[in-house]
Amino acid sequence: MGSEMCIRDRTYTALVPAVEVRDLVKSYAGIRALDGVTWSAGAGRVTAILGPNGAGKSTTIECLQGLQQPDAGSARVLGTDPWGADAEHRAKVALMLQDGGLPSMATPPALLAHLAAMYAAPADPRQLAARLGIDAFSRTIMRRLSGGQRQRVALAAALIGRPDVLFLDEPTSGLDPHTRLEVWDIVREHADAGVAVVLATHSFEEADRIADDLVIMDCGRVQASGTRTAVTSGASLEEVYFALTAGGR
Repeated sequence: MGSEMCIRDRTYTALVPAVEVRDLVKSYAGIRALDGVTWSAGAGRVTAILGPNGAGKSTTIECLQGLQQPDAGSARVLGTDPWGADAEHRAKVALMLQDGGLPSMATPPALLAHLAAMYAAPADPRQLAARLGIDAFSRTIMRRLSGGQRQRVALAAALIGRPDVLFLDEPTSGLDPHTRLEVWDIVREHADAGVAVVLATHSFEEADRIADDLVIMDCGRVQASGTRTAVTSGASLEEVYFALTAGGR
């Protein structure tokens, strides 16, 4: 199965950002988590956000999901401010959290069937389950699954609505090498079908393998952004990352 899981008419192209943050500021208890963050992500591209813990990656995604309201600046997804966005907009945007955030007592098939029923034209949950190897543990409730198994179900849950924008938080954490490669293929297929994929990761290999564009963050600021080739300028991504972030000091 290929990119037929997600193809639909898409208004946004790589020339019109599907995701855009501009001069974004967010503070908690007087501490700035985001200090003037600006970057964008185009449809049909994978944008990888890298940075050490506390860099501001998760806070940025929370603002883009409408879970946090910025103190200043703007966040736009498909041209809409996600804070208070309507159900029609939210149906076009999906988020996969690292810990899944899924109901603990459901079996994977029941959960995916339930989610599919919420959309007018969902992806086939059986195809997703087969592609991600979920069938092997289909009778086990979520709370008894391993971390890697929960990751597979969480990704399937994010893809079920055939989103136009897909936010992924460490999507291959805890996965075996074979499944990791399969997930990378799925992510790439969705981007090639026109989805804007925003991927928060600590994996240089993952970013090198599937990202078109990079955003490197540290201390609530963007240290570098652009195409992977432009950001690395012939050096390895690992070298550039450690030169720009607290991880290298």
